[in-house]
Amino acid sequence: MCVIVAFILAGMYNFLKPIHDKNEALYTKKAILSAVSDQIDGDFASLDDTQIQDIFDNQIEQKVVDMEGNEIDEPAVEALGYFGGQAENVDMAKESKKPEGDRVLPVFIFTNSDDEKFYILATRGKGLWDAIWANIAFEDDLNTIAGVAFDHQAETPGLGAEIKDNKAWSEQFVGKKIYGEDGEFKSVYVRKGGAKDPVYEVDGISGATITADGVTEMLKVGIQYYEPFLKSAKG
Repeated sequence: MCVIVAFILAGMYNFLKPIHDKNEALYTKKAILSAVSDQIDGDFASLDDTQIQDIFDNQIEQKVVDMEGNEIDEPAVEALGYFGGQAENVDMAKESKKPEGDRVLPVFIFTNSDDEKFYILATRGKGLWDAIWANIAFEDDLNTIAGVAFDHQAETPGLGAEIKDNKAWSEQFVGKKIYGEDGEFKSVYVRKGGAKDPVYEVDGISGATITADGVTEMLKVGIQYYEPFLKSAKG
């Protein structure tokens, strides 16, 4: 009986795996596009899977870069274990376990219907209970945040989970800068008690100080990893 059950389960797994992989890939694409949802024609929330795939295929350019900002070609990315060698397949959880110098980073360049370009970078950090992560979109000055999409593994509903659930909170990041007037990297600070600097700070989340601090650290470290790429992209 155990052998029969194991055979059935193995068969179900093999049958369902392609469906699961497809759904996971679409979820990833939608999460990336969420950072530029305001730049997508129509109501982003109502887009179906076919529309998400179409936007991703036609309006997204993918790059994978190393920690020195150099673009890595598809065969080299695939050799790292990422099927197809595409940025969308880069596993940030896996990369975060490597020595910093050995990591690779995904970059997504979205072009809207007005031919404006937005650069979407992926970051990953630690909240109160588990991992948190974000896709952050920048205007083509590579300094001004155009949109963010946060997510988490296990933050508390109504508290730390607000980084994902409270759209009004995440919208505070739009228009913030990551570089000072002197060109030095500053990032964005989530301040408990309310933002004091309108350019580089956003309000904290009531009752979720540790998660908010995790967001601050994630942005500071994660975006800074991309600095060599950002500098080269600016020319």
